[in-house]
Amino acid sequence: MNQFEAMHTLLEFPDTEESMPVLFVGHGSPTNAIEDGEFSRAWQDIAANLPRPKAILCISAHWETVGTRVTAMERPRTIHDFGGFPQELFDLQYPAPGSPALAQLVRQTVTGAAIDADFDWGLDHGCWSVLHRMFPRADLPVIQLSLDRTRDAEFHYRLGGELRPLRNKGILTLASGNIVHNLQRMVWQDCAYDWAVEFDEMIKQKILSGDHRAIVNHPVDLSVPTNEHFLPLLYALAMQGKTDSIRFFAEKVTLGSMSMRSVLIG
Repeated sequence: MNQFEAMHTLLEFPDTEESMPVLFVGHGSPTNAIEDGEFSRAWQDIAANLPRPKAILCISAHWETVGTRVTAMERPRTIHDFGGFPQELFDLQYPAPGSPALAQLVRQTVTGAAIDADFDWGLDHGCWSVLHRMFPRADLPVIQLSLDRTRDAEFHYRLGGELRPLRNKGILTLASGNIVHNLQRMVWQDCAYDWAVEFDEMIKQKILSGDHRAIVNHPVDLSVPTNEHFLPLLYALAMQGKTDSIRFFAEKVTLGSMSMRSVLIG
């Protein structure tokens, strides 16, 4: 990036007086995008009370890469990265514009890791299934940041901390995953295993007490057999400021082993 490009990016995203909130959303099943249910309504209610962002940075559980990448295309495609769901879901498009300038800003803001520009990915369902309910007009620029599968939880938490200055530039960060996510133990019923509820509540209490270290270092267990759905939470927590308030919404474990708990920071 040359000096002219860096200056142009800063001019496009000047500092603001207001610090934008940060969201972690438990996205659950892709069908939340087309069903009028308790979770999709909770997402809509939260979005209705947010300050309007200039653009959105999404960190989704469903984009894992070797190395870290950020989407930098003008028009990201809608990715239907699932199977076995109604045709209505495959027909749904989320035609939000991209933002090469925001991708450039992310790359120049983060110094602790090299971030490559990506022109192939788009918006996966961890991103668009939530945004379709929150911002149905798809008129805000959206980019995605990938999860480097080769790095540990500490790396992801530190990277999230480097993204904190974006909050003062009108950028809404949406981290999308699930605190409890075990597809092998999932059942298609509105129920919850005791161990899933206990883990979800334990993480809630750690968030409230500000014990991020315990969350970053949590052991792998039934609730988090793999970490890709848990890592987005670390990005959101790392962006928390000292005076930020915490609000939980969509607080429920369902399908046996899926926590829909979502967090509004700030």
